[in-house]
Amino acid sequence: MFMHIDWAQVRVIAAKECRERIRNWWVLAVAAIFALFALAIAYFGTAQQGAVGFHGIDVTIASLVSLVIYLVPLIAVILGYDAIVGEKELGSLELLLSMPITRFEILLGKYLGLSAALASATAIGFGAGLLPLAAQLNSHDLYHYAGFVLSAILMGMAFLSLALWMSVVAQDRMRASGMAIAMWFFFVLIFDLLLMGMLVVSKGNLGSTVFASLLMLNPADVFRLLNIFSSQQVQTMYGLATVMPDSLTNPLVLSGIMLGWIIAPFLLAKWRFK
Repeated sequence: MFMHIDWAQVRVIAAKECRERIRNWWVLAVAAIFALFALAIAYFGTAQQGAVGFHGIDVTIASLVSLVIYLVPLIAVILGYDAIVGEKELGSLELLLSMPITRFEILLGKYLGLSAALASATAIGFGAGLLPLAAQLNSHDLYHYAGFVLSAILMGMAFLSLALWMSVVAQDRMRASGMAIAMWFFFVLIFDLLLMGMLVVSKGNLGSTVFASLLMLNPADVFRLLNIFSSQQVQTMYGLATVMPDSLTNPLVLSGIMLGWIIAPFLLAKWRFK
């Protein structure tokens, strides 16, 4: 299958999706939101401790992680929930399928185009947000912050992949939107509450390996762990260092799990679309 992909067709679909988001100011609006939040948190993230001003990149990232876990997945599901079912309702999907292009190429083109729009908004927004603080950042700070932005993009792509799967499965846009929001609600709000409930019910006897493995079932938690274990100071803030086994604190392992969250729902969407 992968040997017969017409990448020219994929690029056309991807470019169309990305251009549409740029043309309707979607990318610019999201980038502006991210920039405002990044700048505000960099200056006022420690206001509850009675301190205002920039106090280092680690503190800024620790504060941004909590925000990004809510915001980026929500934007991703809103972006992707009608990618296929929306075309179906408009009648343009039948026209597209009548052309010499495979269903996989359509799906891949749409996913890559939407991912490019999401990645552009995330990188531009968070990059511009810290631009006023550039004089206070060294090369290590920039490297650390770039890793945070990249992990946010990967999480967004994972939720975009899940939303694309919902778009293929749903019969209409209304159901697709309901499924996508329910999925966001589960992973971002409900999942960790259920995990805490399991810890309470087990009276703390849930093993650290089991607990850590369950965290891998949520891309939002994988994103959180990626950023927690990228800095000793951030580890201290979250207090998970003593709970997680060493095998699941390696950034390469966590990145691999995040890539799995990107690929697996896309393959399910491909199978269902076919």
